[in-house]
Parts: sequence; structure tokens; C-alpha cells
Amino acid sequence: MAHIEGPLHAEAVGLPDAPPMVFVHPNPMDGSGWLYQTAHFSTWFRCVTVDLPGYGRSPKASDGLTMVDLAEACWEAVDTHASAEPAVLVGCSVGGAVVQHMYHLRPERTDAVVMSGCGWREKKDFVPRRVAAYRAGGLGYRADYALECFGESFRATPLARWLADMWMERNATADLDSILRMFAALGEPDPDWLARELRAPVLVMSGSEDFTNGPARALAERIPGAVFVELAGAGHACQLEQPWTFDAEVLRFLRANGHRAMVG
Repeated sequence: MAHIEGPLHAEAVGLPDAPPMVFVHPNPMDGSGWLYQTAHFSTWFRCVTVDLPGYGRSPKASDGLTMVDLAEACWEAVDTHASAEPAVLVGCSVGGAVVQHMYHLRPERTDAVVMSGCGWREKKDFVPRRVAAYRAGGLGYRADYALECFGESFRATPLARWLADMWMERNATADLDSILRMFAALGEPDPDWLARELRAPVLVMSGSEDFTNGPARALAERIPGAVFVELAGAGHACQLEQPWTFDAEVLRFLRANGHRAMVG
């Protein structure tokens, strides 16, 4: 795989012949950032979670990494762990950018796209700030970053601290240089067609306390026919803060679009 030193680490839950549902996590987490969704949606789907380079158990990335490289690597994981049926693509934050590129690589393999914590910005000024924080704090910055991804109320809970500590405990298999290369790829301007020519059914969700709430609304406006839903009181990683609401909105969206796994 171009600019990635081997296949991404991926885990699959659900019956092998069930329709695929693919989950791509945000910074600074790994595939476990979807632990509630894989437990729930595996009722109907073959759920595949990936670890992006630098996180979890995936290999390192090299100079020149692009968003297309990440999208191709995620499709490779789907090919390995799920059937060839069209997939529902689910991404949070950088994962939302990845699944948009996944759609454009294989539109015929995409049933629907769900994005959260993801927005459209003319200038991605958050990237230099995150890079500077990682350079100053190293992998130890992951804990503070993770807590910033939660809304104010959830951030103060023992569960939020437990989640942040869990990702810190996995730093032995993380790679700072790969994380910085992924931010470099994310920091490139999005081509105009990335959102505007996304023709699958699209759901964009955002927590009301998410620092990308405004850009998330702007993203939904750029995608023809996209549905926008705000989760009151949630932050950036709303799938972890309010899994009951997040999941209900995804199921409602899939049923409204007649997804075969949700009909009958």
C-alpha cells in the first residue's frame, strides 16, 4: 500500500455474510472509538473497524502519505474482512474525510455514508495547532486531546477519563511520526468535488458542543441531499458520549433510505 508499511490492523464483528459497515476513527483514538457501535450494529452488519497509521496496531506511514492512500488502505481492510457487498461507510473527524475519499474510489461499493465530527473549512487552521501540540507533548498529548473531544459534562466523568487512559495505555504500539504525517495529509485543501459530487445517501451528525459544529453544517450544505442532525450536549466524539442517540439516528437514516439490512 502506498506510503503505509503494510495492511492496516482491522477487526470485524458480526456474521461474515452480513452487509459490511466500515468504521474509521478520529484522532487521537483508534478503532476502539467505535466500541458501542460495533456491539450494536453487528446485529445486522459485518462491522469492520480499522486503526489508522500511527494508532492502535497498524503499521507506520511514510513521507508522502495522502488521504487517498488512507482510503485505499481502508478498502483493502474491507476486502480482507467482509463480503464484496456494498458497504455503509462511517467516519468521525479525520475518519469522515477518509470515508469521503473511500466513496470516490468505489462509489459502486458504497451504500451510504455517515459522518460525525467532520466539517468543511476553506482553511484548516486546526492542523498546525494539533501538530505543534503533538511535537511539544509527544504521544502523551493523546490524553488531553481525547478529553477535548468530549463535551463539557461528559469530559468530567470517570468514563471519559477511562477512555483517555485506555488510549494512552496503547502508546507502545503508536507512532508519533505517522500521526504527524496523517495530519499533513489532512491539512491539504479538500478538492471541491470531494463533497459536492458525493452521490450516496449521506448523514452528517454533530454534537452541539463540538468545535466543528459550524463546519459540519457547512459540509452538509455542500453535499446534495445530505441530512444534518445535531446531538444536543455532545462534543466531537458524539458516538461515545451518546451512543443511544447516535445509533438511533443512524438506524433511522438507513431505514428511511430503504437499506436492505433494515427492511423486513
